[in-house]
Amino acid sequence: MKMIKAVIKPFKLDEVKEALAEIGVEGMTVTEVKGFGRQKGHSEIYRGSEYTVELLPKVVLDICLPSDMVDKAVAAIIKSAHTGKIGDGKIFVMPVEQAYRIRTGEKGLIAL
Repeated sequence: MKMIKAVIKPFKLDEVKEALAEIGVEGMTVTEVKGFGRQKGHSEIYRGSEYTVELLPKVVLDICLPSDMVDKAVAAIIKSAHTGKIGDGKIFVMPVEQAYRIRTGEKGLIAL
């Protein structure tokens, strides 16, 4: 099992969810966050004054999958979240030792 953590632009969330649903991803956790990477924020003008927004809104998706689905899921996220502009996001893939379903006590892939 693997855990995919994808940091994407908020307006791309629906496209990414649809792309993942098409390949059979049934669940994920979505968290609204703020952060920055190479773009280091941006400048905006509000009521005639310029100010710098250092922490930009992002969305983090946490998706636990069987190892054989990871490549398809990563490809779907990249294709659907891509804008070609700085700040498109990052994807991290990590191993998962075990998963448990709290309601039934099931463990392993069946718990996903």
